Amino acid sequence: MSRPPGPHGEDEMAGKKHKAALATVERDRKYPLSEAIDTLKKVKHSKFDETVEVSMNLGVDPRHADQMVRGAVVLPHGTGRTVRVAVFAKGEKATEAEEAGADVVGADDLAAKVQEGWLEFDKAIATPDMMGVVGRLGRILGPRGLMPNPKVGSVTMDVSKAVKEAKAGKIEFRVEKAGIIHAPVGKISFESEKIQENVVTLLDTIMKAKPAAAKGTYLKKAAISSTMGPGIFLDTVELQAHIQK
Repeated sequence: MSRPPGPHGEDEMAGKKHKAALATVERDRKYPLSEAIDTLKKVKHSKFDETVEVSMNLGVDPRHADQMVRGAVVLPHGTGRTVRVAVFAKGEKATEAEEAGADVVGADDLAAKVQEGWLEFDKAIATPDMMGVVGRLGRILGPRGLMPNPKVGSVTMDVSKAVKEAKAGKIEFRVEKAGIIHAPVGKISFESEKIQENVVTLLDTIMKAKPAAAKGTYLKKAAISSTMGPGIFLDTVELQAHIQK
């Protein structure tokens, strides 16, 4: 009677499947978006619902403030994640946040809780009058990407809209030092058309955020990947054609 594979056997099998997935992809080829998504789906070998992510290499130098690319966008089909939202607000705005579906709402009490190490939320929103309190949490929230920021709509008086958008799949993006943006665009279980629509919506927003100071080719490279899958280079000309339709 054969024995079930142990942990090392499972790792070896996973490694073989990953190598097989890599071998399926033509590394030097730039794929049309729809074909790239279909390929990711075909080579999926993990048991969990992998996150699909897009990476874009932009022709900007983020060391210069006038070439920073940063923003937020609500993906039409969300990210597939359950987003836990914390709102720093008082009075009517606190009630508004609760009615909109915020997971936790508070003011000084919530700030004290965070100061003590509680961070069981994925997105923080604050009304402008609370930023004096929230600002003191910068060392805690900043490194984790949780600091509310008016540039991406997370410091606002319209907390109801902000909470609903966060729950619906609003994502934030910011170009890194090397000029690269990484962003989730859904789950591998999504229909191909939904992943494609999310990618195109993200791309459209990033293209519109092109700094006036950026010279030369703005979208230099792009790739799509899943958590355990291979990275697939995208045809940037074909990709940009989607937002011109």
